Amino acid sequence: MQLDHVTLRTADLEGTRQFLQDLLGLTVGYRPDFGFAGYWLYSRDGPVVHLIPGGGRAVGRDAETIDHIGFRLEGYEAFRQKLDRNEIPYSTMDLAELGERRLFVRTPGGILLELVFREGGTSD
Repeated sequence: MQLDHVTLRTADLEGTRQFLQDLLGLTVGYRPDFGFAGYWLYSRDGPVVHLIPGGGRAVGRDAETIDHIGFRLEGYEAFRQKLDRNEIPYSTMDLAELGERRLFVRTPGGILLELVFREGGTSD
């Protein structure tokens, strides 16, 4: 089994689309006509993020929600420099025992993205 896609409901459809395209290099691709606005964002051969409009309402802390979405990427240092150049706030986490480094960023609507780099070393 593997995860097929994630659907994000956002109050800022265009801003979130542009952010994910710029940040992750996703591209807008084919999406069936569902009768409402939205995008399917593709990585390589298939759609991995579906975007649909939503109200962006707060959810109570006791409700079940998705905490964050993780993407495995390559090129930690180059990616961190890209975030710095574009003044995108982020936090870091290094997991030496896994040989992984992580960057955490938020979409314009506040969805947490975990960017995972499996490249060994953990020095800054």
